[in-house]
Amino acid sequence: METRKILVTGGAGFIGSNFVHYWLRKNPQDKLIVLDALTYAGNLNNLSHIDCDNFIFVQGDINDTKLVEQLLIEHHLNTIVHFAAESHVDRSILGPDAFIETNILGTHSLLKAAKKIWIDVPQENGDPIKAHRFHHVSTDEVYGSLEKDASGFTEKHAYEPNSPYSASKAASDHLVRAYHHTYGLEVTTSNCSNNYGPFHFPEKLIPLVITNILQNKALPIYGDGLQIRDWLFVEDHARAIELVLDKGDVGQTYNIGGNNEWANIDIVKLICDRVNARFSHNPSLARKFPNALEAIKGSSENLISYVTDRAGHDRRYAIDAQKVQDELGFEPEHSFETGFDKTLDWFLENTLWWQQILDGSYQDNT
Repeated sequence: METRKILVTGGAGFIGSNFVHYWLRKNPQDKLIVLDALTYAGNLNNLSHIDCDNFIFVQGDINDTKLVEQLLIEHHLNTIVHFAAESHVDRSILGPDAFIETNILGTHSLLKAAKKIWIDVPQENGDPIKAHRFHHVSTDEVYGSLEKDASGFTEKHAYEPNSPYSASKAASDHLVRAYHHTYGLEVTTSNCSNNYGPFHFPEKLIPLVITNILQNKALPIYGDGLQIRDWLFVEDHARAIELVLDKGDVGQTYNIGGNNEWANIDIVKLICDRVNARFSHNPSLARKFPNALEAIKGSSENLISYVTDRAGHDRRYAIDAQKVQDELGFEPEHSFETGFDKTLDWFLENTLWWQQILDGSYQDNT
């Protein structure tokens, strides 16, 4: 497709908003309609600097099938990139219902709308849209936990989800596959490793550690902190999705990783070292973040506090990204260190953004 008209679900969230910024920068001729319910993780501030005739924001729920159908028809959309999801494992343990409703039922709602408008119902010119694509963004957590020395997850790895969150994403993956094989809907799926970068909601590990250091608050570490994750800079993820849309084979799944395996405790210690160094080399930060001074004077590592491990905590996730590298030519451009430096710069420069999340005032825009 020369020109895409894309429905981006969850486009006010962390990964979705980064994708929107990336796509409009790289493909200014395309039209983007962002659909987001603006639940707690959706933030209009993530999109506030976009000034583009090809961008429209719609507040709405992906479970509203009629609304999705209306958007597909009204804007002649030929692509859906589906980010919208409940994504925090801790929240899924405490309250799994929202994860079932959004991640499973919401994905099914989108699939039904896409099937109806793209396949079943002729458009105004008498023909359905021939070239269409439903891209589903999923997670490596659907594969369960890896042994320490095992090879990374490939696309053929059996699904073994261990949390309500990962189970709900696994179910949505299967629905997407089923709509392709049963109804001929043109789909692709990507299962990514842990993302990090700008606009990362502060409940997640990396932004939580950054913002807690800047406030001189404890840095909670689950269990022994030796859980291992593969980390992917969010802009690398957006670039990989672009490659899947441009070159990926219909019906295929692509695992997207950052080739950056780190134990949680090592991530936290690296963040502490990087923040300490920034304050040492830039005295103005002490004036901007006076609460951080006490932590930085000694070492922010002193804020580390080990807490009871999370129920059912998977020990290791890791992606084998050979398929996306061989078939689509994707390789991450950022090491964890280079991606983190960009992330830290962003959080230091965008204090108001995360402070408004911490005090809840960001939701005043909804």
